[in-house]
Parts: sequence; structure tokens; C-alpha cells
Amino acid sequence: RISKMADEVILLSFWPSIFGMRTMIALEEKGVKYEFREEEDVINNKSFLLLEINPVHKKIPVLIHNCKPVCESIVQVQYIDEVWSDKNPLIPSDPYKKSQALFLADFIEKKVYPHRKVRRDFK
Repeated sequence: RISKMADEVILLSFWPSIFGMRTMIALEEKGVKYEFREEEDVINNKSFLLLEINPVHKKIPVLIHNCKPVCESIVQVQYIDEVWSDKNPLIPSDPYKKSQALFLADFIEKKVYPHRKVRRDFK
């Protein structure tokens, strides 16, 4: 269960997840104190917490801020950047530079990560 503590930040993820790492790096860069909760079996045995806070996609990472879940790592990075806006900007404010940063993040997600999945399947 999620407790109701002021400014509580929890990252529910699986340590080798590149998407979880993306969110973790954003939290670290902003200096945000957070609790890491590892989802041990994201394929066969999803925790009740994961199913409760992300009932649509049922996947990690999930950022929980004051009992409110934020899903999808790109969305989480944008959320972190806006909530903790007084520290180290992560995403450029210039519209063109922002579009390029989001393009590269999307490119990695769609073009690089699928190859990692295929390669893992051949082991």
C-alpha cells in the first residue's frame, strides 16, 4: 500500500529496466529524495501495488508522488522537471531544443530498445 506522507516519492521499477533508469537519473539529477521499490517479477508475478497504481498498462516504471501515480518514463521525466523546476533543468525550455531532446528520447525507445529485446530473446 501507499502511505500518505507529505512529498513522498516512490519509484516502482525493476533494476535492469532502461526506462526505470531514465526516471532514476532524472530524480538523482534533481536531487529528489525517493524510495526505490523493486518489482521483482515484472513478467509472471506483478505485485498488487503495480496492478493497483497502473491498472491500464500494468508495467513499470511507475513514479508515485504523494500517492499519485505517474506512468511512462518520458512523462515521468517531464513531470519531475516541472515539479522540481527550481533545480537543474532536464528538458530545454527553447521549443526547438525541446523537440530535439524529445525526438532523441523517442528514437531510443522505438529504434534502439526493440533491438535489445530481440537480442535477449536469442540467449
